[in-house]
Amino acid sequence: MFSRTTKDAAPEAPSQPRKLSAASLVAEDVRITGNLETAGDLHLDGTVDGDLRVGLLVIGETGSVSGAIHADAVEVRGRVTGVICARRVKLWSTARVDGDISHTELSIEAGAHFEGRSLALVPPVQQALEGPAALSVAAE
Repeated sequence: MFSRTTKDAAPEAPSQPRKLSAASLVAEDVRITGNLETAGDLHLDGTVDGDLRVGLLVIGETGSVSGAIHADAVEVRGRVTGVICARRVKLWSTARVDGDISHTELSIEAGAHFEGRSLALVPPVQQALEGPAALSVAAE
């Protein structure tokens, strides 16, 4: 009654949003030395000395990162020493960030500490929209 046959099933569109999954947790008493990479989400209450490459990163009030962060979205309630490169970045009032932030969207709550540069990520200009470049040829 409620089932669908495989013939009727529409193929999955390639531009689907990220698949939801449970976030990995690094607890408060855990210290990681080295780089950490996951396509999923990470909630960090512990310490990472190294670079992070994740989908969504939430750094709790006791969390700390010393290294570069590359993510789709980052929420900082703890401490970051290093660069952050993400589409969306939010610094909560308890955040301490010492380093540059590259972003398309940045929000900073009152009380947050941010020492560094805010660099807006701009999508590359498509040459097709600009039209063909003028070309001149000189003959001798």
